[in-house]
Amino acid sequence: MSKARQLADLGNVFDDGALSNRNILINGKFEVNQYNDGSSTSFAAGAYFVADRFDYYTNAGAFAVYSATHEISSDAPDGFSKSLKITCTSGGTIPSTGEVVFRQKIEGYNSSVLNYGSANGESATVSFWIKASVTGDYGLQFVYYDGTNSQFYVSKYTVNSANTWEYKTVTIPPQTTNAFDNVTNGNGLTVYWDLGEGSTYSGTAGAGWGTTYLNGLSGGVKLMENTGATWQITGVQLEVGDTATPFEHRSYGDELARCQRYFLMCKPETSAGITHAGFANLNARSTTARYSVVHFPVSMRVRPSVAYSGSLTAYSGSGSYAVSAISMNGSTEHAAEMEITAASGATVGHGGWVRILADAYVEFDSEL
Repeated sequence: MSKARQLADLGNVFDDGALSNRNILINGKFEVNQYNDGSSTSFAAGAYFVADRFDYYTNAGAFAVYSATHEISSDAPDGFSKSLKITCTSGGTIPSTGEVVFRQKIEGYNSSVLNYGSANGESATVSFWIKASVTGDYGLQFVYYDGTNSQFYVSKYTVNSANTWEYKTVTIPPQTTNAFDNVTNGNGLTVYWDLGEGSTYSGTAGAGWGTTYLNGLSGGVKLMENTGATWQITGVQLEVGDTATPFEHRSYGDELARCQRYFLMCKPETSAGITHAGFANLNARSTTARYSVVHFPVSMRVRPSVAYSGSLTAYSGSGSYAVSAISMNGSTEHAAEMEITAASGATVGHGGWVRILADAYVEFDSEL
């Protein structure tokens, strides 16, 4: 085969979107959602995940004047089956220091490919499908830390037709003078989509990198000021260079493993009619507690925290008892040693296992 033929074939593969490991973002199709079952959930003040790796943040000042919901929707453009949908159920004027953003925090190991802070710093291109009921310019921002200050770049995209899926690309120029500080497992870079901010945090698109905290666009659309407004997104990709390539469709298993580096949820598959799930084998520790070692399916970003909710039942040689507490005795990013404590008055027998009932879950969290 000639070199010309090989190059032509490579070009065809590229056009078909088959080249791998281009997308720096994770879960851009919103297929992985360990946090909830996809039902509509109300916003709350603070930071909350809407699906794996994507969260929103709204401070108390902004949240006091609006209400909103988020859900995973089956409404999506060709080539995708799901999108993230946000609905403003009651709008209000965002105060000057208010902010509402949708974002993904990117681990330094992944964002360091942009090589910020050197003469060889790279441009970055974000591409995505958007569908919104309010037309106009929306803010999109990059944020990273150089060890002394955070660096901010404000850009924009435009919704031209209401309630219509549109494909958008935004290119961010390289930062060549301020090197990344977090090039390991810390927060290296964050991409923000503005949903409404006050004048204090509004900036001008394309004005360059700076050290003033900005997360929105002066004169841009403030979605949370519009009662009934909707905003949907999917097919989200961030890649090196000034050209958007076709979306990288990774397998569900690959995307799930990437998500489980940051968050792991253990619960029954209630959608499949499963009413309970085995969670952990137990070993003797004391008359009121047992311990268990859980090995994670992938290495997590850092040593995770553990939490649970709902009904957990432990079974052992002396019968069963309700679990009253789970605490972390020690762990690494690879495995966790936990203490399982019985409810007051329970007799703890030897060995056994823990069962998670349909209303319950156990989670391990090492999110950025």
